Amino acid sequence: MSLDNTKLLDFLGEIDKELNRKIVLVAVGGTAMTLLKTKPSTIDVDFTIPVKYYADFQAALQNVQAGFQVDAYQAPMVFTTSLPEDYLKRSKPFNTGLKRIELRALHPLDIVVTKIARLDGRDKQDIVSCMKRFKITRRQILKRAKEIKSLADDQDFQDNLGGFFS
Repeated sequence: MSLDNTKLLDFLGEIDKELNRKIVLVAVGGTAMTLLKTKPSTIDVDFTIPVKYYADFQAALQNVQAGFQVDAYQAPMVFTTSLPEDYLKRSKPFNTGLKRIELRALHPLDIVVTKIARLDGRDKQDIVSCMKRFKITRRQILKRAKEIKSLADDQDFQDNLGGFFS
């Protein structure tokens, strides 16, 4: 199933109804790219969620039939990468009209860095699209990677990155 912004917001509207308090969700990966209009849709939904809201989201998710895969990571994790503390401040907020969900999208540079760190088949095109749309340079990527301890000296990350600039 392909998820565009409308379907994503419909899903979050159902989650919103199940929540007892306000939470923050930060869309990552293809979900963030869809919100940022860098790609028309995504095939699954990915969030990193500040620890204090994680259990609330998981409980609400149990009561909603998504019909697609939903991956939720405890912030500051995205896939296997732990982002710097400023990831939330750098993320972009969205005015959704939801009562209990503050929806944000990961900063485009952080999207690229986390996708390079993981680098599966779908990630390559997403990285190229995001770099073009937001004019992200190799220098910016390297600088941000240095702020992420797990990536600064990671040979796989360096090899993956090298594939885009060789």
